[in-house]
Amino acid sequence: MTMKKLLWPFAGITVLIIIAVLALALWPTTTRDIAAASDSNSKALVDKGRYLAQAGDCVACHTSPGGTPFAGGLPLASPIGAMYSTNITPDRDSGIGNYTLADFDRAVRHGIRIDGDSLYPAMPYPSYARMSDDDVRALYAFFMHGVAPAQSQAHPRGIPWPLSMRWPMALWRKAFAPQPDAVAFDPARYADMSVARGAYLVQGLGHCGSCHTPRAPTMQEKALDESSPEYLAGGPLIDGWVAVNLRGNPADGLGAWSAADIVSTLRSARNASHAVVGGAMNDAIVHSTQHLSDDDLKAIAAFLKALPPSAHSPSSFNADPATAKALWQGVNSARGAELYVDNCAACHRSDGLGYAQVFPRIAGNSTVLAGDPSSVIRLILEGSKLPATRVAPSELGMPGFGWRLSDDEVAQLASFTRQSWGNKASAVQAAQVGAIRSAIEKERSAQAAPAR
Repeated sequence: MTMKKLLWPFAGITVLIIIAVLALALWPTTTRDIAAASDSNSKALVDKGRYLAQAGDCVACHTSPGGTPFAGGLPLASPIGAMYSTNITPDRDSGIGNYTLADFDRAVRHGIRIDGDSLYPAMPYPSYARMSDDDVRALYAFFMHGVAPAQSQAHPRGIPWPLSMRWPMALWRKAFAPQPDAVAFDPARYADMSVARGAYLVQGLGHCGSCHTPRAPTMQEKALDESSPEYLAGGPLIDGWVAVNLRGNPADGLGAWSAADIVSTLRSARNASHAVVGGAMNDAIVHSTQHLSDDDLKAIAAFLKALPPSAHSPSSFNADPATAKALWQGVNSARGAELYVDNCAACHRSDGLGYAQVFPRIAGNSTVLAGDPSSVIRLILEGSKLPATRVAPSELGMPGFGWRLSDDEVAQLASFTRQSWGNKASAVQAAQVGAIRSAIEKERSAQAAPAR
């Protein structure tokens, strides 16, 4: 038998597999229509939808810098290119003005556009699948009757062909996105109703797992609720900052945080000993969590405090006065200690305890002790700024020191903070600093480039 004859069966099988894959991807997904609200444009329902939109932080992703709220156009970075958020105002030409309640539900909870194509999972529909029918109706009422229509311009294609083809996304959606009826939220699973409310907000509208849960190589979250220890165990880098562990780990998680610490952070971006770092979480607090009711903030804290530690603990903390004693005595035996005294001690003190509500402590700080030191490195290189909120209107900032410290010096300083006062975390290497410095320089160049 010739080689050509041997290859024919394999070619036939390949063709059949391709046809089967295309059929699976293109086969329409049927969804249950939810009944319209009897008071679909009442002020009460619109106001409820407005609150839910804040809980879901819709404005942060669907608003471009300096643009009209909800009119889209924000570029969202991904490994395959930039995705641009859509216009979700009720404009009939460029927004969702032609969406019925069923169309809106299919987009929000199922990840299906009005034309039948699948949405990229930058839209967190795997989390929104847990939303109740009542909340979807309220959100729809808000976007149709509480938001002014705004036209938007077409944005450039950020994802090159063939990666921009939509049909493969249907395979991803069907494989990894849960069906809303299959994951309908059941508060009876929880003995405490406050914890149940917190679980509903965190798992659903808050979509906290989208950032704070690790992802598989196929990019789906490894867990969508607390049935897995992977849930909220720390996610990937978001705009260069680590999405931290929100479970009960005592060093790199929230184990050492009180419920009051969590509430304070969600309301003001800071608490007595910690501060939020990273633009993505700053945006979430400014646009979303600071507007939530006290009861909902306490419910979120109650749910997070109920989560046990994740199995992987990359660091530990056991308070040790030796570092503070040495620095008080002027003993700076390591280069990292010298750099800390010269650059950090004035604000964070020689004992690493900082100043409550102003300069966060470094001793036992969960961001400092994260398994991935990227946030600490970036903080030293370019600094950061706490956002102004209603209860904390001052924009407190930390300057960057990348302009005067070498990669090796930043590595030694970061290692010192991660291995002093009882902190025990991995050392930082100069190569890690160099990679992040290069990324920051590219980001600045991109920001300075004229818009096309």
